[in-house]
Amino acid sequence: MSTADVVLIDSGGANIGSVRYALERLGVHAQLSAAPERIKAATHVILPGVGAAARGMQRLRELDLVETIRGLRQPLLGICLGMQLLYESSEEGDVECLGLLPGRVRKLVASSAVRVPHMGWNTLTVERDSPLLEGIGDDAYAYFVHGYAAPIGTATLATCVHGQSFCAAVQRDNINGAQFHPERSAAVGHRLLANFIGIRA
Repeated sequence: MSTADVVLIDSGGANIGSVRYALERLGVHAQLSAAPERIKAATHVILPGVGAAARGMQRLRELDLVETIRGLRQPLLGICLGMQLLYESSEEGDVECLGLLPGRVRKLVASSAVRVPHMGWNTLTVERDSPLLEGIGDDAYAYFVHGYAAPIGTATLATCVHGQSFCAAVQRDNINGAQFHPERSAAVGHRLLANFIGIRA
């Protein structure tokens, strides 16, 4: 069993249960918490999320967790909406987000050939090496469910294309994110979660 003390922020996302189960397969029994002191004491923190940015930020404000998350120095992983909330703002609801990463999350553009939301398996293109993506190469398949996406920037680790290129994984300092769902991405997701647990502050 891993010695990491992992806390899942109780953000209300529908994927929390499946993320916990994916961590259990790694021997990690993550605690679900909305208590600032418990979150601050963890070795690793995960911010899961499914749904709309405005509602996600509203819940974090209601729980008085915005400044707690902004002040974390241990490894932090945002998943799906959780990754989008790491940015400065989102076009979805025109909401201010956590501001831990520069940029604005914007709606994917639909067309006759591109359906939005982006749902299903798609390939990753690795843009730079990182401990978070160790063992995950170009053309690895991951599972996506989202209608908004973060911009490609200096913190981008991997990109994906769904009508347009967008940021699929990100890392800067202690901040990590995956737009795809590692808990639904089979071996690739298993490896990403294992890599995250292996990162030390």
